[in-house]
Amino acid sequence: MPYQELTVRTHNRIEGVDITAQIQKLIREKKVESGLLVLFVPHTTAALTINENADPSVQQDILAELNRLIPLAGPYQHAEGNSAAHIKSTIIGPSQTLLIEGGRLALGTWQGLFFCEFDGPRTRKVWVKIIPE
Repeated sequence: MPYQELTVRTHNRIEGVDITAQIQKLIREKKVESGLLVLFVPHTTAALTINENADPSVQQDILAELNRLIPLAGPYQHAEGNSAAHIKSTIIGPSQTLLIEGGRLALGTWQGLFFCEFDGPRTRKVWVKIIPE
C-alpha cells in the first residue's frame, strides 16, 4: 500500500480529535528517524489542523468561532443540510505536511495535530504517507 490508513471515530457533529499520539505511533513502527509526513483527509466535510493541544479550551474556542462565522443553518443551496461542514473543511484544509526529526514529529512545544469533524458523528479516514530521508 502506498500509504497507511488511520481510522478516526467521531462522536459529535463538530469536534476536534487530537491524533498526535496515533501519528507518533505510526512513525515509531516505521522506525523513521528523519523525513516527511504527509496527511490527507479523503472527506469533504472534515479537515486537519495543527494547534495547541495543552489546553482543550483552545480547540473549543476554534470550533465555537467557526460555528459563529459559519452557522449550521444559513442561506445555503446545497440540499443535504451540511453546507456549513463543507465550508469549514475548505477553510481549514484537507492536508498537512510535517517534518520527522529524531524519530518524532517536529512540532512546537504546545502543538498537536487535530482531525476536525464538521459533519459527524462518523467513522473517518486519514491517509498517512511517511517519506524517509
